[in-house]
Amino acid sequence: MREVLLSLAPDEESDAEDVERLTRRLRAELRELDVDVLPPPPLGELPPGAKGGDPVTVGAIVVVLSASGGVFTVLIDTLRDWLGRQSARHRISVTIDGDSIELEHATAEERRELIDGFVRRHRAGE
Repeated sequence: MREVLLSLAPDEESDAEDVERLTRRLRAELRELDVDVLPPPPLGELPPGAKGGDPVTVGAIVVVLSASGGVFTVLIDTLRDWLGRQSARHRISVTIDGDSIELEHATAEERRELIDGFVRRHRAGE
């Protein structure tokens, strides 16, 4: 089993409520995959009048991959598709064992090259 940290970096115009809503939608989509999506970490107490937690903390998702083959590739494809359906320019950082890749709106060829290299590095651990 491998843990994958996903960090949603929202478009600059997004506020904390937008980030929370986007993160919930992404979590719901990830739950449809053959992965375990860990519950969000507790945010602790917020100061009076605050609307939400730190956007980095709110946008963090930990996914646990099983040892079955192909799950990592499906996860990456799902993230890429999710980003493609968003109207804003959000990014998702994917980190495994300290190695990260940032997925964002790019040309199809650029995305394919970056993602293929990242998948090759981590596919052996499935």
